[in-house]
Amino acid sequence: MKVCVYTLGCKVNTYESEYILLKLTEAGYEIGNAGNVDEICDVYIINTCTVTNTADIKSRKIINRFRRLNPKACLVALGCFVEDHPDEDLDIDIYIGNKDKSKIVELLDQYFVNKEPIRRVGLEKDKFEDMFITDFKNRCRAFVKIQDGCENFCSYCVIPYVRGKCRSKDLNTVIKEVETLVSKGFKEIVLTGIHTGNYGVDLGTNFALLLKELVKIQGLERLRISSIEIRELTAEVLEVIKNNQVIVDHLHVPLQAGSDKILKLMNRKYDLAFFEHKLEEIRAIRPNISITTDIIVGFPGEDEEDFKETIENAKKFNFSKIHVFPYSERLGTKAMELDGHLDNAVKKARARELLLVSKELEKRYASKFLNQELEVLFEEVKDGLSIGHTSNYLKVKVKGEIKPNTICLVKVKTYLIDSLIGEAICQR
Repeated sequence: MKVCVYTLGCKVNTYESEYILLKLTEAGYEIGNAGNVDEICDVYIINTCTVTNTADIKSRKIINRFRRLNPKACLVALGCFVEDHPDEDLDIDIYIGNKDKSKIVELLDQYFVNKEPIRRVGLEKDKFEDMFITDFKNRCRAFVKIQDGCENFCSYCVIPYVRGKCRSKDLNTVIKEVETLVSKGFKEIVLTGIHTGNYGVDLGTNFALLLKELVKIQGLERLRISSIEIRELTAEVLEVIKNNQVIVDHLHVPLQAGSDKILKLMNRKYDLAFFEHKLEEIRAIRPNISITTDIIVGFPGEDEEDFKETIENAKKFNFSKIHVFPYSERLGTKAMELDGHLDNAVKKARARELLLVSKELEKRYASKFLNQELEVLFEEVKDGLSIGHTSNYLKVKVKGEIKPNTICLVKVKTYLIDSLIGEAICQR
């Protein structure tokens, strides 16, 4: 029986889908090509996202596409979209929210015996749903989910309602999982979660202690944090980053708005002065670090002066890249109750303007490394070029074929569009 697992959304979803694929493989299922949305399969599993209206649209679209592709297939929808829309009238055989994803094989067995729809929507209140992967197919960096849930309750966000309270994976289990993946040849591990830096709040430990243990693992060459809130970059976390070069020269730290007025409306729990001070602390210990961020534009109440301030602060904070999101209305959030909602045209225009700023900042940061020698983890070969990323997550391309999952020293020559172009010197 052939099954396709299609993933939308974040790195946590990617990790969970990898676990699901592992369990399906162990159960004897034939795994289809997730990148081929026209492949006829007996089972389609869609790991959905609901972080924005666009994510909802994509989730519905792929569900309906697979149903049209094979009306007789067992269609499974799981994850955040399902949790947020449990009663939506979609032609789905198995609904699984953000609980019981790990039981996918058992639920499929139950469905094929009884041929009756299954609904498993509802959050796990206290327990972390344990998943442990031993491989990460077709990738050169492996994700490890260490945490789930969020209790920040930013006014624009539905994620606390669909992911629940913070729950963490046992520290020793995380260590063992990373050790297992490193033993399989993975040189880079990415720690991921819904609120990654809040790891351990329910276990009597913390993120700094986890990092201290992970950097000791023999053979681990790169440890990357998928995203971390500015308030979780404590003195203890920064001390670990300062003293351990295995932690990469890149942090993704969401700002969300460059105006104190808007940050307060967003319920972000810090101001610009705090954010700027933390950036100074980070750069004091890692002068060449890449700091990327997320910014939402067109938030309710954001006037021209607020947006101008965001542009100015984005430049002042000298990010190396900005992920720009037009504000998306989400039912049930506090932001929906605010005055001053903006037209979509205004939001899109502001997004375009901020993206141009991001392009300038990307080029400025990358150009600092021209004529330098950088270590690159190569991930793919395409059109005669080997493509990979540096520790500080700059994309690098070189002519010729370098085996994926190889770390190679590259002499950087030029910057072109969004990549550094270089020449391979040696590899290990």
